[in-house]
Amino acid sequence: MSEGRRTVAGRSIRWDEARARQAYAGGFWVGDSLAGALARAAATDPRRVLIVDGETRLDARELHQRATTLAHALAARFPRGSVISFMLPNWHEAAVIYLAATLADMVAHPVLPSLREHDLCFMLEDVESRMIFIPAVFRGHRTADMLAGVARSLQDPPQVVVVRGDCGEHTAYDALFAEVEPTPLPPPDPDAVRMIMYTSGTTGSPKGVMHSHNSIHALIHQIGRHWLVEPGDRFLVASPISHIGGSIYAFECPLLLGTTAVLMEQWEPDVAVAHLLAERCTHFAGATPFLVQTLAAARRAETRLPDLKLFVCGGASVPPALIREAADYFERALVTRVYGSTEVPVTTVGVTDPDDLAHAAETDGRAGIADVRLASSDGTSADTGEVLARGPQMLVGYVHPEDEASVFDGQGFYRTGDLGRWVDGDYLVIAGRIKDIIIRNGENIAPKEVEDLLLDHPDIAEIAIVGLPDPRTGERACAVIVPQAGARLDVASLAAFLEARGVARFKIPEQVALRETLPKNDAGKVLKHRIREELTAAPAG
Repeated sequence: MSEGRRTVAGRSIRWDEARARQAYAGGFWVGDSLAGALARAAATDPRRVLIVDGETRLDARELHQRATTLAHALAARFPRGSVISFMLPNWHEAAVIYLAATLADMVAHPVLPSLREHDLCFMLEDVESRMIFIPAVFRGHRTADMLAGVARSLQDPPQVVVVRGDCGEHTAYDALFAEVEPTPLPPPDPDAVRMIMYTSGTTGSPKGVMHSHNSIHALIHQIGRHWLVEPGDRFLVASPISHIGGSIYAFECPLLLGTTAVLMEQWEPDVAVAHLLAERCTHFAGATPFLVQTLAAARRAETRLPDLKLFVCGGASVPPALIREAADYFERALVTRVYGSTEVPVTTVGVTDPDDLAHAAETDGRAGIADVRLASSDGTSADTGEVLARGPQMLVGYVHPEDEASVFDGQGFYRTGDLGRWVDGDYLVIAGRIKDIIIRNGENIAPKEVEDLLLDHPDIAEIAIVGLPDPRTGERACAVIVPQAGARLDVASLAAFLEARGVARFKIPEQVALRETLPKNDAGKVLKHRIREELTAAPAG
């Protein structure tokens, strides 16, 4: 067992020498970084458009020039290894900042623009951010004013740079490009940390997930191998760039796979379909709501999206019927479920065999370059159990090593906290979060299994099943439902629907709560902890 730690560019990371040699030998890790890829693209294909942001189109030469200039400005202000944060929507400036941090051998730290003072103060202090890029105003919120207050509350605040709008007391983005003195920019160590992204923090404090140049390179290598990507393909990037999915499609794939990123500042399904048509997008990845709404918008526009080759759906519960419906409607696109996390992105690559819609719809697909095993509560392998994953695309550690103690096993596998089962030998199905398992009268209920069945109910638009404390049974299952317009649902109607499908009675929800919407994060994931908090505080009924 060679699992240990190594200090690279001043940061302590997890390190296994044997697995590192294997990753290099397999071409997943390389002795290069995105900085080299950007320079090569600018030299060999300078006019190739990498980023589309409304009317702005950045080609390789211009992106290289802007990122290099900003890198010199960063290098003149901060030492190598400093953390550079950006709290931006899907704007082209974010790509410039991300690449500039890479060129300056610094660490990029994407932040959701929907976060507010509490989370920002924690993250910026926790990661020791030196500079943060923000909009002056976004979606009516005066971000610049908020950052002024955040900066005053921190002992060692980052410099605040306003990208679009009045900078006020802060630094203007354009000012960083004026009178820059070029300084040598040494190539980064590909094993060094190049990005820190915080988990959602649904329980406890958020944890800073560290990825190296090479862990992200391995991820992109896998996407190129399994997702039908060819040079010239175009990704619609609607997922936030502050999530692992949006960031790789916007910042990495254009340089490492020869694609173009078409950015969406704000999700609007009809606008998305217009982009998919006008830009002839070939790839789109997003959570379940993106697929549901894209399908509806495509029908409104009377188009079957003829250029779309692949829709990758993950990040939230994905009903099998939805995959089948979308695959049937789109003219040529394969539609598949995938599974992953910030810690081990794209753990499964889905199913892209056009003759295997069954596994694409009913499972989360095969593992890609990650080793995946299922473990019972005692850690032994099982056909159903906690999903453990390990691979060259996995995180290189958390910002605080002490956070790693409970999430890695003795062989270096990441403990996902998700419950999975194997189908037909090597297809993985995620049954839900282990902590979401409802234990009623000693029987385990996996909410996702029942949710998937009830999503076929004609009167249900969205559903989340949560466990609530019950003095008689230990826990009871509550179905929180967004009904179709005008529909009324109750326990009896759900029971009749599920019993007709042979579902065991102990799995049938005992409580129903109707809602106009379900709380979600920016990636479309239902926030069950918020639902539980609300319902636990309210009387049953």
